[in-house]
Amino acid sequence: MSVALVTGSGGLIGSEAVRHFAGLGLDVVGIDNDMRRYFFGEDGSTSWSLERLSRDLGNAYTHAAVDIRDRDGLEQVFKKYGSDIAVVIHSAAQPSHDWAAKEPYTDFDVNAGGTLNILENTRRHAIDAPFIHCSTNKVYGDRPNSLPLIELETRYELPEDHRWYQGITEEMSIDNSLHSVFGASKVAADVMVQEYGRYFDMKTACFRGGTLTGPAHSAAELHGFLAYLMRCVMEGRTYNLFGYKGKMVRDAIHSHDVLTAFEAFFRAPRSAEVYNLGGGRHSNTSHIEAFRIAEEITGREAQINYVEQNRTGDHQWYVSSMARFEEQYPEWKITYDVPMILREIYEANVDKWVPQA
Repeated sequence: MSVALVTGSGGLIGSEAVRHFAGLGLDVVGIDNDMRRYFFGEDGSTSWSLERLSRDLGNAYTHAAVDIRDRDGLEQVFKKYGSDIAVVIHSAAQPSHDWAAKEPYTDFDVNAGGTLNILENTRRHAIDAPFIHCSTNKVYGDRPNSLPLIELETRYELPEDHRWYQGITEEMSIDNSLHSVFGASKVAADVMVQEYGRYFDMKTACFRGGTLTGPAHSAAELHGFLAYLMRCVMEGRTYNLFGYKGKMVRDAIHSHDVLTAFEAFFRAPRSAEVYNLGGGRHSNTSHIEAFRIAEEITGREAQINYVEQNRTGDHQWYVSSMARFEEQYPEWKITYDVPMILREIYEANVDKWVPQA
């Protein structure tokens, strides 16, 4: 028996990982106690996703409602499967800047402590399993905001002759910048994953994600940019747009493309690797541009409340360079762009989010 162990299995990346690795023929064990409901309320709950996984995959999916802060509970799961664990995908996290500032202890215990718990159990019980960690571009703090950005009609942009015009590389420093409480807890997790790779010679990778998105997102205001934007347009909700004139730029990568990258690492793992992960130049958008695409798809006008003050530490422009990953895994290719992503989110949720006449 080969087992893929997935934390945060009801979330966007976690649920995609469950389906993807089950599709490869592995038995999947998911760890998720629906902390998103605690973080973000009913909008953020993953219960619907977990129910769908169990229904769709049957015996190929085994669920464990364990909190990743619970060391004893985690150890029972890892002991049960032991060396049968062929890969660990760690996607469980507290993902919001704003929420972290309200409960710093909880944020750090989940993001940093929880990651350490998963790492140590992997080392003790399945040391040969590749360890794939969902990190974040927020480990760079607000350093991207120091780039020489140009204001255009619908977005901020880098000059074409800038070394990072094609995307920010892993060479950007994570030091001497404002991270937010959330960013700092994710830095701690990111560095610990690297350290277990180097110190214990484990096969670990930190994927520093930009905007990871797709129709399986439990979209809430504090987390889930594109999915929540589309939900607001479809439902007629007012979207609170924070600062930067709505011209801040994000690169977006579909969860399917994230998982094909994870699979590539799983099949040819390396030690203590760090990769930026995003849509790059192929798939990026400003908020203004995303609203226009969503309005075109839905035929509905976006309701926007502009808030002058930007969120603390928020990126004004961020586009990922995937060059390092693509050099090491040249067979991997991105397949989705922003319009494709938004259309799929619309089509997957039209029965839920469009008011019925």
